[in-house]
Amino acid sequence: MARNRKANSQKAEKDATSSSTEASEIPEDEQWRLVNESGILGKMASIPRANEEEVQEPELTPLGEEIFNSIILIIPMSFVLLLMEILIHFQYGKRPTFEAVLDRMVPGVPILSISIFYTTRYKSLHTMQAFLFVLAVFAGSRLIYLMNLGSWLVNMRQCPPLATMWVYATLQLNLAPAVVSLGVVGAYVWWRGLDIIL
Repeated sequence: MARNRKANSQKAEKDATSSSTEASEIPEDEQWRLVNESGILGKMASIPRANEEEVQEPELTPLGEEIFNSIILIIPMSFVLLLMEILIHFQYGKRPTFEAVLDRMVPGVPILSISIFYTTRYKSLHTMQAFLFVLAVFAGSRLIYLMNLGSWLVNMRQCPPLATMWVYATLQLNLAPAVVSLGVVGAYVWWRGLDIIL
């Protein structure tokens, strides 16, 4: 009797599950019709997935990116100008005072910043590359000429900005024009019989 009840209950459970699966089976075309009518696919496409490998960051505006690229160069070039100012004072046995350094940096950094911003903005143009080439050749030649033949007062006024311009122009040039400009400066030094004084 217990076996009959157990068998009957198992049979009833089996019938209930089979009838529920038969009742819940919907043809595939009907399922697609319901999914399309509900609009669930459109909603799922617009939801960002948390497990995506790419994390999208907000893009900088072109002006913001140009300003950032300029700041990356303005800070080190300002320190190059400061370093050259301090070194030229020590080269001639003078102790640089805060006022002398400030007198060089206050007008020098804004001019340097504006020129760096515009040369960085148009760096890829051939005319800008030509301008930077001429600037590198002029600044390098003039710097070495002054270090060999200039008076100490002229050197103290002109050499720090010339050295900064030479470093910056050579840095911004493409590789081939940078090497050629250094070669032209070297040829000028050889032609004039100048020495590179360290």
